[in-house]
Amino acid sequence: MRVGLYPGTFDPITLGHIDIIRRAAMLVDKLVIGVAINRDKGPLFSLEERVAMIEAECAHLTAQTGTEIVAHPFENLLIDCARDVGAQIIVRGLRAVADFEYEFQMVGMNRAMDDSIETVFLMAEARHQAIASKLVKEIARLGGDVSKFVTPRVNTALKERLG
Repeated sequence: MRVGLYPGTFDPITLGHIDIIRRAAMLVDKLVIGVAINRDKGPLFSLEERVAMIEAECAHLTAQTGTEIVAHPFENLLIDCARDVGAQIIVRGLRAVADFEYEFQMVGMNRAMDDSIETVFLMAEARHQAIASKLVKEIARLGGDVSKFVTPRVNTALKERLG
C-alpha cells in the first residue's frame, strides 16, 4: 500500500489545500493529512477544530477517489511523522517560486535524515495559487469576503470566530 503524507497547519483549510489533497489522493492508496500542532504560530483554530474541518471537507474526496484520507495531528519532525504513519511519499504544494526555495532546503534536510522517503511537489491550480491561509485570515479579520478561497463551511467558521 502506497501511503502519502500531506503536512501543514491548515489554519484554516483552503480551496488550495483541497485541490492538492484531491490530486494527491489519486497518487496513493492512503493519504494522511498531517496537521501540525505548531504552537509558535498561534493558530486561529484549535487542533481539534482544524482536524474536524479537514475530515468534513475531505469526506467526499474519499468517496470520489477511493483513497482513504485521514487527518493525523503531529508535533514532531516531519520525517518522523512520515515514518510514524508509514508514508513513502511526502506531498508538498507549491504556489510560487518563493515556496520552492524553502521546500528545496526542506527536501535536502529530510533526505539527509531518511533517503527512503520521497518528496513530491504538486503545483496548485492557477486559480488557487494566490491562496494562503494567512491571507485568508487577514482578509476575514478585516471584514472581507473569503468565499472564493474557502468552502462555505470554513467561511462560516471564520465568520463565527472573527465575528
